Amino acid sequence: MRYVFEVGMLKRAKRTGWWIAGVPSPESIADHSFRVGIIGAILAAMEGADPARVALLCLLHDTQETRVGDIPHIGRRYLTAAPNEKVTADQVDGCPPEVSMMIQAAVDEYEDKETLEARVANDADKLECLVQAVEYRSQGNANVQPWIDSSLASLKTSSARQLAEAALNTDVIGWRA
Repeated sequence: MRYVFEVGMLKRAKRTGWWIAGVPSPESIADHSFRVGIIGAILAAMEGADPARVALLCLLHDTQETRVGDIPHIGRRYLTAAPNEKVTADQVDGCPPEVSMMIQAAVDEYEDKETLEARVANDADKLECLVQAVEYRSQGNANVQPWIDSSLASLKTSSARQLAEAALNTDVIGWRA
């Protein structure tokens, strides 16, 4: 339960890069991870990967930020955080072995980017950032274009690029019709 309480902190921890863009009340890390999981499952279906595995990788991809924080891109120029695999090992120390192994294996796979599922999960992370930036732009924040550009440039799969183009050309509240 210590791990469960720890990851609960992600519901309160804000994504710091959006403050740099001038977003007054940015999404939480948990908000981000939730939609990364949904996007990941969608991309997995489009790419022929395992949607459940991708969703799990997405769900766990930022859990280390309970201990190292959400270091914005510019901060990484000056700070070196412990590798996510090491942070995860410390986080799950004391969990039942089968739980520790499951979580550690998922984080290791995500970070290695060797499997199709890991590549799709990484694209889901970048695509969610792009989608969030598009939403913030629609709310009047003109400073988010660099996040859109860098997210778009980092996408690897054709399905992620396809969805990114759709995100850039879709009314963010058009779903209500």
